[in-house]
Amino acid sequence: MTEHDDHTRRKRRPFAGLRNNFLAGLVVVVPIAVTMWMIWTFVGWIDSWVLPFVPARYHPDSLIDTFFGDSQWFKMLFGEDVRVNVRGLGVVVFLMFTVFVGWIAKGLIGRSFLAWGESLVDRMPVVRSLYNGIKQIAETIFSQSTETKFDKACLVEYPRKGIWAIAFISTKAKGEIDKRIPVDEDIISVFLPTTPNPTSGFLLFVPRHSVIALDMSVEDAAKLVISAGLVYPNSKNPAQPPDLISEIKIE
Repeated sequence: MTEHDDHTRRKRRPFAGLRNNFLAGLVVVVPIAVTMWMIWTFVGWIDSWVLPFVPARYHPDSLIDTFFGDSQWFKMLFGEDVRVNVRGLGVVVFLMFTVFVGWIAKGLIGRSFLAWGESLVDRMPVVRSLYNGIKQIAETIFSQSTETKFDKACLVEYPRKGIWAIAFISTKAKGEIDKRIPVDEDIISVFLPTTPNPTSGFLLFVPRHSVIALDMSVEDAAKLVISAGLVYPNSKNPAQPPDLISEIKIE
């Protein structure tokens, strides 16, 4: 391409630089805005469940009105008869309540009371199945043991040979599953997520030689699944996220 052609092309596209800057700005602004919106929405959802159990006089807007409602600076800043919506008290109460329940449950009295309550639940047919299923899921997700966490991403051939899919290594198959599969090597249980919702997927039991471990982190693999292959990890260092801003190009 000659210098004249390049100059002509720039004349025809005078706003190319502006578009590049706008897209680069979106890469910075959109994640921040969406994250703040999700946090604000989640905190409001928790407050909507917890605050009804808190006396109205202890709500943040009532306390602000009690202590600062008659102040001149407050009236000048917010105006007359304005109630300031402050979120977060419900989250604080929920965290304190959860910590307190956990502290009680770890003691002898708490364990005895919990065992008595579960014995009552075991006598209820429908409630028993629902409670035990939710409890098992919660214990698996929130367990502090490293055996119950995905710590490695991998590739497996699914749904047929020659087609590869990203999965997460769970644990080594145990018990009846390991005994019944007629393979003379370790059987690995892997979770294969779906796109764009990685919380749903398939549990697969595959021989160890069929699993290809990846250097990328579990977070990067999840991003790759959620984005339908658009967001790839850093090729130079899979442990570091890619530089998205530098990769934005407009033809």
